[in-house]
Amino acid sequence: TYLDQLSAHPPQSSWSRNERLAYWINVYNAFTVKLIVDNYPTSSITKLEGGKPWNKRWIPIGEKTYTLDEIENSIIRPRFKDARIHVAVNCASVSCPELLNRAFTASKLTQQLESQTRAYINNPRHNSISASAPQVSQLFEWYAVDFEQKGTLIDFLNGYSATPIQANATIGFKPYNWNLNE
Repeated sequence: TYLDQLSAHPPQSSWSRNERLAYWINVYNAFTVKLIVDNYPTSSITKLEGGKPWNKRWIPIGEKTYTLDEIENSIIRPRFKDARIHVAVNCASVSCPELLNRAFTASKLTQQLESQTRAYINNPRHNSISASAPQVSQLFEWYAVDFEQKGTLIDFLNGYSATPIQANATIGFKPYNWNLNE
């Protein structure tokens, strides 16, 4: 029912930025969960669709049909230019940020993104933050351009990290674990 509601009510030009961003994050997450549920059991999302589940065109929104890749990389990232979305969208893998247990909403979006970002960066399952040699998720390497929009990656991390990182720290990247996050 939720997916049908999302499909039948595409974002409108009259919607606020936060309404549109929350909508697209929810679409991405809900349809990712649907993909996993429809193909369960699977050990990894990468085992689906010949290893390219993000390229499958199957998500009906209004009059158009989208892929997960289009939603993330043609809509969310370029239109909203907010690095925090990388801790909001969830690819169903162990290395992904935790899936929020409620929908993102326009009125709470800033708080939700801030909370998710802080939780992800400080979660030792994903990142090992130290002052001089932090080891962070490969997610930060893949989307470095997003995290460096307003400074360096260290600047971004320091905005949320409980442990301050030195400006001259050497950042290492942890391999991404694509196993299914059950």
